[in-house]
Amino acid sequence: MVLGRSTRLLASAAIVACVVLVGPSAPGSPLFARHQPADAARDVVANRVMTWNICNPCDESNVDRAAEIATFAPQVIGLQEACVRDVDWIREYLENLYGLVYHVEYGSVLRKWGRCGGAPWKPGAYGQAILSAAPMTDHVNVEYPDGGSEDRGYMAVTTRVDGRSVRVFNTHLAQRDQGTVRAEQVAVLATEVAQHDRAIVLGDFNAVPTAPELSPMWSLATDTDAQCRPSGVGDCDVTTDWYSKFDYVFLRDITALRHRVQPSKYSDHHMLYTDLDLTRSPASSGPR
Repeated sequence: MVLGRSTRLLASAAIVACVVLVGPSAPGSPLFARHQPADAARDVVANRVMTWNICNPCDESNVDRAAEIATFAPQVIGLQEACVRDVDWIREYLENLYGLVYHVEYGSVLRKWGRCGGAPWKPGAYGQAILSAAPMTDHVNVEYPDGGSEDRGYMAVTTRVDGRSVRVFNTHLAQRDQGTVRAEQVAVLATEVAQHDRAIVLGDFNAVPTAPELSPMWSLATDTDAQCRPSGVGDCDVTTDWYSKFDYVFLRDITALRHRVQPSKYSDHHMLYTDLDLTRSPASSGPR
């Protein structure tokens, strides 16, 4: 691990040197021949959170994933299908190419060479990750008793969003045809979420809003998309390439100001981010 970290630091130093000496869009440097996205945030947006299943195994460039994230620069990012090695590189690129510095905690649930590479006797770790511009405390990582066809779990941290302390969860539920398994997983997750008066739950739930297994979450929280309700009334923004909403930002006693779903050519899931107001509860926020 020490060797791996040292290698990344040396590579990062080379990135910085390249940018300083020849510029980020120098001819002949295809990997870093990119300007910061024209509409990128200049700094981390303190009240913004995002969830993104980054697709794995998908042969995508981590520098491209970092550029996608830098466009919106959320305070907190929940990643699913995340290899530790990939997330480490994404963080390096965010800092060295865009000046966005994030802390990280991992919610790995398995080690799998086919997912994350590595030596055959030491495959890479795979699962969830949370990036936060503010320090994180009270990190927990829970593997569901039954993951379905593949190990699944949730992680949680306490960090700051909109200047306020809040509990943030990040999860990835069983695959889309495994509703019975997801029901058991949601029961585990909802029991823990219910312990907190205010919480943000990010993740790929692999279920549409009307799926019965999501009922325990709907009883505790609302989705950032005001049109999305378990009744099926309303027009939910889809979050996947197959025109389904599987990705959620569930909010418990937190006011959503606006949200956006951004398709990405680097994953079969879209990025979903939302701007929040943690100074007001939804009940007292009035018309918006």
